[in-house]
Amino acid sequence: MLVIGLTGGIATGKSTVSTQLAARGIPVIDADILARQVVRPGTRALNKIVSTFGSQVLQEDGTLDRVKLGAIVFHDEEQRRKLNAIIHPAVRWGMAMAVLKCWFRGERICVLDVPLLIETKLYLWVAKVVIVYCSTEIQLQRLIQRDDSTRDDARARLESQLPIVEKLAYADIVLDNSGTQAELEVQVDEFARRLYLERGWRWRLEWLIPPIGLICAAWTLMWRRVKYARTQKEAMRG
Repeated sequence: MLVIGLTGGIATGKSTVSTQLAARGIPVIDADILARQVVRPGTRALNKIVSTFGSQVLQEDGTLDRVKLGAIVFHDEEQRRKLNAIIHPAVRWGMAMAVLKCWFRGERICVLDVPLLIETKLYLWVAKVVIVYCSTEIQLQRLIQRDDSTRDDARARLESQLPIVEKLAYADIVLDNSGTQAELEVQVDEFARRLYLERGWRWRLEWLIPPIGLICAAWTLMWRRVKYARTQKEAMRG
């Protein structure tokens, strides 16, 4: 099974691409949805959050008050690291289980929709990285329109993330969402077609004979690590 990592920047259209891929029958594992599931009442992650940040981050019904928690961590790097140390392992485990379920069902392809795919180094654990791209100026315009925010507030949100142009260095495939949704759909159609062609008949062999699938997966991941190591060395020399 081919595991694809999908990411982008705020307001680049990653969620739109994710929806379009799901509409074409490709399973999509959404890290944002998992991040909400792992902090439901009674979960280990929520208990750890309360132990770390106090009961003030809970609403009256026992669910997580995301606004209060966000106010604590947004401007405090140390507090944000503590939160990430709780959330990220739980989400990774959820993604691993979801990928395994896709494999058991005999899926050819699955997509991991992860906003922080690059920042958390999860790109090292997928076969291909897909970046949904648009210029920073377009990001700003869309963010202002979508959230009815000021330009300064929108820029502050953008600057709190890894710039989209830096993410492009990790991309195997770039989907340019600078135009219309119809233009994006054409790119998504072509991308999905190429994925199915690439899988060919091998996916069935890998599924029927698991050791072959494991060997192919291990080889793919090892090669990716070598590739990125070379890229980083070349960047340092440049």
